[in-house]
Amino acid sequence: MSFYADVMQIMEILPHRFPFLLIDRILELDLDNLKVKAIKNVTYNEDFFTGHFPHFPVMPGVLIIEAMAQAGAYMMIQKAKKEGVEGDYTVLFAGIESAKFRRPVQPGDQIIFEVEGINIKKSMGKIKGIAKVDGQTVAEAVLMAALKKK
Repeated sequence: MSFYADVMQIMEILPHRFPFLLIDRILELDLDNLKVKAIKNVTYNEDFFTGHFPHFPVMPGVLIIEAMAQAGAYMMIQKAKKEGVEGDYTVLFAGIESAKFRRPVQPGDQIIFEVEGINIKKSMGKIKGIAKVDGQTVAEAVLMAALKKK
């Protein structure tokens, strides 16, 4: 299923704002198969590069995982809306089952996040995410998330 949401549309769904909104665009959203594809354009202007690391800038792995979680949260909230859940919701991190980092992400990279729901119930879910740069996997994780009314 083809879908597109720019950063302004993402901010209508997610509560995150600068400097912690870590996805720039939703490229695909398939609520029937619980899949979402999002991107993050990594620039040298990111706040975290000031200290991580000045002479070898690397995006912190925890922020790559957070970006996966944000893509998954977008999907979970849209799924709840499609199912007629009323009210204003957010998604909270509930746990990291596993995470692996394959190579550094640096300024100039564009990360593609492919996230799928592997066990999503009404208010809890498990999601699996893969982060790729230039077609190569840079990180992968299995996360737990909880849908929470604001």
